[in-house]
Amino acid sequence: MVDLLQFKPQNIIVRMPNWVGDMVMATPVLSDLRKAFPEAQLTAMCRSPISDLLQEDLAINELFSFTKTSRLVRRDEKKNILDRLRKGQYDLGIVLPNTFSSAWWFWQGDVKIRIGYDGAGRRALLSHPLEKPQNIDKQHLISTYKHLLTPLGLAVSDTKPRLYLKEKEVEQAKILLSQHGVKSHHKIVGINPGAAYGSAKCWLPERFREVTTRLLQDKDVIIVYFGDLITSNLVKEVCQGLSTRVVNMAGLTSLRELACLISLCNVLLTNDSGPMHIAGALNTPIVALFGSTSSIVTGPWQESTVIQKHVECAPCYRRTCPIDFRCMKQIEVQEVVQAIEVVLNKSSSPKKLHILS
Repeated sequence: MVDLLQFKPQNIIVRMPNWVGDMVMATPVLSDLRKAFPEAQLTAMCRSPISDLLQEDLAINELFSFTKTSRLVRRDEKKNILDRLRKGQYDLGIVLPNTFSSAWWFWQGDVKIRIGYDGAGRRALLSHPLEKPQNIDKQHLISTYKHLLTPLGLAVSDTKPRLYLKEKEVEQAKILLSQHGVKSHHKIVGINPGAAYGSAKCWLPERFREVTTRLLQDKDVIIVYFGDLITSNLVKEVCQGLSTRVVNMAGLTSLRELACLISLCNVLLTNDSGPMHIAGALNTPIVALFGSTSSIVTGPWQESTVIQKHVECAPCYRRTCPIDFRCMKQIEVQEVVQAIEVVLNKSSSPKKLHILS
């Protein structure tokens, strides 16, 4: 058995999570591995298209992007992934998702040392299975990810999530906003009314609309709505008939374009979602609304405004609410507006972004 405390890996691969927010929350693992093993080759294995967010990541040497395909062509896709893993000759693999398949790939791909959490029937697939922390429901998911590095002698760090953007990309986002009438004096409020996991995580659409109309009473405010193709119809309904100072970008951006636009916002109003964690990684102030999930586990890592009503049935982690949706209905429009206005009225220094020339 290899003594992991003395082990100096030369070729590391990290299987990144499959959801945008989880992937962003896992970026500190890449930073910590790079700091601990500066001479090692470090590969991030990540599903497309969320892998695009790691394209400029300075911690990694290689981005191993793969696509989840239909069953009709899955055999060829499996062969391509396994061939690439075997050719990589990885001596250390960190398995961040808790799925059977993520451990299976590394086992079949001849990754020598495979560290991940036990469960989902995958103990035999991991060379070093870890028991999940006893307080897993009471600690942030970022800490849970970092705990997987402790067998290597790496203490759980205070490293923050981060994303790297190119200067040219951010400039293109500025041009896009200017084409929608955004001027340098405007205060940009981003709003993300959706969430990939399900409607139980989402505040009521009509309340997002009411927040918008109230904020627009300030003539210097511009509202930019975000969303994917799935939520684009919902966003369209919310924005219908509103001021020209409301810009609807739902379904119109790539993930990197979304990140650049969020980096330019003065504040982002959002449900518990991937864009919330993108904002956190870019130091964009956040007003986050939580209902069915726990802000302790998946809330913003940095200091933010989190509004969550502590009702008896939450967090339930359901995709849809089976009763009266009290966790979200108790969040009032006025308190959300006030929270956003507090952020907008703060005099803040320029944000520290990871902008690459």
